[in-house]
Amino acid sequence: MIKPIGVICSPFKDLEKMPIQPKSAVGKVGRVVVDDEYLNGLQDLEGFSHIYLIYHFHECRKTKLKVIPFMDVVERGVFSTRAPVRPNHIGLSIVRLLEVKGNTLIIEGVDILDGTPLLDIKPYVAKFDQVTLSQDGWIKASQEEVAGKRSDSRFQ
Repeated sequence: MIKPIGVICSPFKDLEKMPIQPKSAVGKVGRVVVDDEYLNGLQDLEGFSHIYLIYHFHECRKTKLKVIPFMDVVERGVFSTRAPVRPNHIGLSIVRLLEVKGNTLIIEGVDILDGTPLLDIKPYVAKFDQVTLSQDGWIKASQEEVAGKRSDSRFQ
């Protein structure tokens, strides 16, 4: 069984009107508080500009295999979306790492509900992770549309 290693603290206390992706959370600062028993695992993290946060959608109470995602009006298979109603309720965000203070990470671009259980942290490494020739499937939204999109009650 997966056990949380900490908690994500953000300015978002309610799912309504929350950013739906880190690109729509520019300037939104939060904190990741890692449990003391995992403090040594944060060694050398401060050299990375961005990190992946892997977390549990703890407020998600249902699972659906087909959804109408935020950036569309057509029903899609959940695995072709970022909807939280997936079978294991696991989320993933790439955030900017501003500072490491003991067991606390100061982050920017947080699109995560306050109090979300943290499952893991991984460094973003452009040499490993950057994909230059990718396709976005059914998603046609512009960067501006993504930046302006906010959540609603459809996945509660």
